[in-house]
Amino acid sequence: MTGEIESQHARSDHRVADDAFLRPAGRVFLLAMYTALRSLKLYPIENATAQKSLDDLQAAAQTILAPLGEIELRLSGDFLFVNGTRLRLELDNYASFSNLLAVLTSAHVGELRVLPGIERREWQVLIGLLLAVSARGDGDADRLVELRERLAAAQVTHIDVLPPQESEAKVAEAEQAREAAKRTYSYGVAVTKDLINSVRMGRTTSVARVKRAVQSIVDQVLNNEASLLGLTTIRDYDEYTFAHSVNVCILSVSIGRKIGLTRLQLYDLGLAALLHDVGKARIPLEVLNKTSGLDEAEWQLMQTHPWLGVLTLFSMRGYGEMPYRQIVVAHEHHMKRDLTGYPKAIRPREMGIYSRIVAVADGYDAATTRRSYQTVPIQPDQVLREMWENPRRGYDRVLVKALINLIGIYPVGTCVILDTFEVGIVASVNPNPELLNRPVIRLCIDADGALIGPPGQEANLGEADASGGFRRSIVKVTDPDRYGIVVGDYFV
Repeated sequence: MTGEIESQHARSDHRVADDAFLRPAGRVFLLAMYTALRSLKLYPIENATAQKSLDDLQAAAQTILAPLGEIELRLSGDFLFVNGTRLRLELDNYASFSNLLAVLTSAHVGELRVLPGIERREWQVLIGLLLAVSARGDGDADRLVELRERLAAAQVTHIDVLPPQESEAKVAEAEQAREAAKRTYSYGVAVTKDLINSVRMGRTTSVARVKRAVQSIVDQVLNNEASLLGLTTIRDYDEYTFAHSVNVCILSVSIGRKIGLTRLQLYDLGLAALLHDVGKARIPLEVLNKTSGLDEAEWQLMQTHPWLGVLTLFSMRGYGEMPYRQIVVAHEHHMKRDLTGYPKAIRPREMGIYSRIVAVADGYDAATTRRSYQTVPIQPDQVLREMWENPRRGYDRVLVKALINLIGIYPVGTCVILDTFEVGIVASVNPNPELLNRPVIRLCIDADGALIGPPGQEANLGEADASGGFRRSIVKVTDPDRYGIVVGDYFV
């Protein structure tokens, strides 16, 4: 174990050393490339200024090629990376970098690779072709094909140009998916708020509207689970009661999907989850919103909410709209597997599968959220550990395991410090099931301590570096409030 830790530290030190070299060397290389583009655009190739710009570009490239063996210039949104190191845009080089970024984007180049042995002549051909292609306006994929064909025809063998890793169509599709998830979440909160307020005021509620909200959530989980799970990190203190019900619905449906429930079963489960706390609508607000600990009488009153939920749902059942399973879940979700919870069971019984799923989702979301009497939420990884290891919590361990597999050892919304000195928010579980401890994150603070605004820069902790080690690793979990990070902002 000690050897592994020392090896990780050695890789971390190596990475830091690479970054310390690449940041200045990469800036010189990119500035040289921009200067060559500008010079060949303004002057004929025979001009001394144009010739010197190509000499400088060749020299800057050799500075990186000599120790590292290759140059990989990659575009990601408005950022430029050289051999995996992101280059910061300072005021004195902002215009140069932006111009270079525009030229490469126009040619539909997402990645430029340079190999050892490159000749000055090859730079001249590349710069000339980039100028010719970019002069025709906005880029498309055909321009990259043209660029590659003309490079090959000119016998440029030490430079390769590749398309962006993520096409514009995919970016637009991802943005549309996020917007759809936000609409579904907002609609769910609005419907839940209307339901709870109607119960408090004794008004008739529209069960059909609640069912439509649940159907939307199930459809989103089946088609766009990651975006919807990300929205459960929105911790709106003032809307806790309503957002909590929606979060439990999303988590329950996701767990149900994980264990193989059918779409129709997920609809039933989702409706039960959204309505599991409806009995709290009949608890006085001064008890629900009390900021200090509840006294014995108030705690006894709070423990009646499962029964009050049963009565509320039975009144809805009078209209023939409320299935029996939803009533059972409202009654059982606090009972615990060993029946030591509440309400007390009159005779031996086995909690239903829907009740056990909702209990896990309810316990996880409640513990990780700031409430009137819990001003400091527990970090998500600590909550999962407690749910898994402490039998007195009364959760079904198989379902807790399903939740861990769903959201990872470091759950969505966890704030983490990396060995690169960056700080990030866990965005989703790693698609590789063998790398549950290496989630996909959104970087919020870079290695220099600068804040990266929402939605942050995505990074997969399963990515390897040139030496075969991991580029980034989690050092520890931290409190996002210490860094002024609002987790929910990185998912909306």
